[in-house]
Amino acid sequence: MTITSYPFDEQPVSEGQFSYLFRELQSTGVADSVNGGGFQVIGDSSGMQVKVNPGFALIRGHAVQSTDTEIVPIDAASTSVRIDRVVLRLDPSANSITLAVVKGTPGGGAPALTQSDTGVYDFPLASVTVGIGVATIAATAVTSERRFIGNTVGGWTTSTRPTSPRTGRLGLNVSTNKWEFWDGSQWADLAPTVTWSSISGRPNEFTPTSHTHEWTDVVNKPTAFNPTSHTHDWAQVTGRPTSYPPSSHGHDFDEITGKPSTYPPSSHSHSWSSITSKPSTFPPSSHSHSGYLTSGSTIAWANGSKKPHNNAASGDGTWYAVWVEGDGTFCRNTSSIKFKENVRDYTINPDDVLALRPVMYDRKTTVDDRGTVKEGRKDEVGLIAEEVEPHLPWLVNYLDGEIDGLRYDLLGVALVPVVQRQAAQISALEERLAALEAKA
Repeated sequence: MTITSYPFDEQPVSEGQFSYLFRELQSTGVADSVNGGGFQVIGDSSGMQVKVNPGFALIRGHAVQSTDTEIVPIDAASTSVRIDRVVLRLDPSANSITLAVVKGTPGGGAPALTQSDTGVYDFPLASVTVGIGVATIAATAVTSERRFIGNTVGGWTTSTRPTSPRTGRLGLNVSTNKWEFWDGSQWADLAPTVTWSSISGRPNEFTPTSHTHEWTDVVNKPTAFNPTSHTHDWAQVTGRPTSYPPSSHGHDFDEITGKPSTYPPSSHSHSWSSITSKPSTFPPSSHSHSGYLTSGSTIAWANGSKKPHNNAASGDGTWYAVWVEGDGTFCRNTSSIKFKENVRDYTINPDDVLALRPVMYDRKTTVDDRGTVKEGRKDEVGLIAEEVEPHLPWLVNYLDGEIDGLRYDLLGVALVPVVQRQAAQISALEERLAALEAKA
């Protein structure tokens, strides 16, 4: 027989027949308000486990009820992130619906579920993300996947809508707070909001009918108005000045009255050759010079350096070594402790001193701003500052960020550790010699 009907009195009805009957009366899902607590999966960081709340659900025409919180273990973490899924598993052959875990593949996505029409059917409750090396399941690792049943119409979120509904299925989407229905290919808004942009065939512009507006009805009107082009009689102008500065203009020299007969010359200059009746010699007046002075000039140098150049070493006064500061002034070189603070030992490596290379060199020829050529000195003896810097940088002077000169006055300080080391070596050699002579 190809046609069956049930249930009737004194007629046996199979489990499969009841399942088909009840799944048409109510869809698969948790019997609770959308996003309610029925069969909710919770992670509370209490270990490698999750907890499942009590609840009631219908799964393909079969009912399951839990009256207590159930603890479901989760396998230990893998070497890569893994996603497991907690399900209610309908197994008709075992006559049971139980909680189960579908273990995912490390590094893969959420595992597929078994959802056969007459055999095992896994109803998803939540996905659980198992991080690398975790020892507990936190609340943030659990994502709900539950779907919910309704009475006459459905209720769901965007992510838990029925997956294979019949055309015309109706429900309230609490994610968007809108009623929607399945049109055979997609979930459509039952009562979409109509906006001007969603209206098809609307005109681009409208021709207004003949009408008028009250001045008070006009919005965004200006507070002042530019006058149209017009003129005024001079007598109508108020606040006009009593006199007027002349506009830019010119006059011929002949038109100017009261002009002087002579004019003092403006600031100017003459070349020496154009000056007539100039004297052959000039007595010097009291004055000073700075700038382009040669080393043979008898005029004191602007920075005072000509004075120490001309002074002879005589007299009983105190004599000092002199420093020249960066601005060209002089100061005496002092060494008393009363001028010093924060005194501390400074270690100098004798090998750095011994690495210095004395050289003979010629100064370069230079040309000053006036074009005067100055021949550099020849056969000078000294050190090259760039060669000294890697060994004894504190002997080097800098100007405008570049190496400029050496503090030759401090070279004697650098020689002290060399002499001290040689003195120690000589002392040690004398002791060894004395010991050898004593043995002899």
